[in-house]
Amino acid sequence: MLKFIKHNMETISGIEIYPIISLLIFFLFFVGLYVWVFTYKKEKIAEMSNIPFTEENNNDILNS
Repeated sequence: MLKFIKHNMETISGIEIYPIISLLIFFLFFVGLYVWVFTYKKEKIAEMSNIPFTEENNNDILNS
């Protein structure tokens, strides 16, 4: 089965660039995600992690 697909792909000119492009997109996405996560401010992470425990947030839910 694979030899039929491989043979058809070999006849298309310029197709060898697509695996390289997709690998670069995959790699750059995860490098960007890594940089974003490790440069995010720890104070903001702590603030967002305490959102469910704030008193005013709980009162809004109870009054709805």
